[in-house]
Amino acid sequence: MNLFIQELPASKLAPKAVQETPAPGKDPLIAQGLQKEQYVGIIGLAIALIAAVGFFSRRVEYAIAFALFLSVFLIALFLFV
Repeated sequence: MNLFIQELPASKLAPKAVQETPAPGKDPLIAQGLQKEQYVGIIGLAIALIAAVGFFSRRVEYAIAFALFLSVFLIALFLFV
């Protein structure tokens, strides 16, 4: 197999030096204002998981719900006390 090794021509868009960082709050890689949608999605997935497990076993559903409630309670207790 004959593979030629050659240098690719430099693109006009390729930076020749390190570019400055963008101004604070203007970073294009960070999605601004999507936290609410993410939280809604996570809560929706948690409810769907509990419902799916509850479909097969009520005891497991109650155990997951109790563990979730206890976790939220303990997190709130340690954060605010």
